[in-house]
Amino acid sequence: MKLEICAFSGHKIYPGKGKVFVRSDSKTFRFINGKTESLFLQRINPRKIGWTQVYRRLNKKGVTEEARKKRTRRTVKHERAVAGATWDDIRAKRSEKPEVRAAARQAAKAAGKKTTKA
Repeated sequence: MKLEICAFSGHKIYPGKGKVFVRSDSKTFRFINGKTESLFLQRINPRKIGWTQVYRRLNKKGVTEEARKKRTRRTVKHERAVAGATWDDIRAKRSEKPEVRAAARQAAKAAGKKTTKA
């Protein structure tokens, strides 16, 4: 059973029902009844008529289950403590100048090499 869709209202047209209008450029339009055909020929916009499917879709009528928006997971930055260092120590190291930190790193490397040699 082939169901057609009304060109104006968007309702289903069952076999044996409805009207077919063929324009001069041979484009066919199927209507559920004379009322929809008349409104179409008067060039009335179906978006402004409350009982059409286009109007209902446009104005979100009769939607029982709303599709929920997918929630995006945002990465959250956490300030984690380092074992053996307090938050004040970490903050002090961060605020040091890069040259001072590089010198401290070199000193720590040298001390580490000394201990491995011994």
